[in-house]
Amino acid sequence: MATDELRELEEQAWEGFLLTHDRIWRAIEAGLAPLDVTMAEYSVMALLGKAGRNGMRMSELAQRRLMSSGGFTRLADRLERRGLIERRRAAGDGRGFEAVLTRDGRSLLRKAWRRQHSDLRRLFFDRLDDEHLRNLAEVWALLAPDDSNAVDERPA
Repeated sequence: MATDELRELEEQAWEGFLLTHDRIWRAIEAGLAPLDVTMAEYSVMALLGKAGRNGMRMSELAQRRLMSSGGFTRLADRLERRGLIERRRAAGDGRGFEAVLTRDGRSLLRKAWRRQHSDLRRLFFDRLDDEHLRNLAEVWALLAPDDSNAVDERPA
């Protein structure tokens, strides 16, 4: 069975992406560790921080984090036990639940944002000019999933 091989440029681009992602992810994760925040916890708290005082529905948080509902519930349980979020019935329909950051959660998120933004500048943004950033933004837009074809994009 013959397999297609990647061209040299394709291989360089793919390996570069993987290695850079891994290096930056690990550095940001290490920067958050002294705050006792995992990357998964940080990403949920960041979404809630952007959502503001009204919070966000639990189902939307799970969807945006690309997590199963069970996995997300366990993560939310941890954040709630630590006093960083609270869950409440959705005001609009009362069927679902919303999560909001507590005062301690907002305080921790501000520290985590400062740390992450500092690390991102050092590891990423300070190494690129605006043209590089525009090019990357265009690439990410080209690679964004097409919702009309959001089924499984793997070949059969």
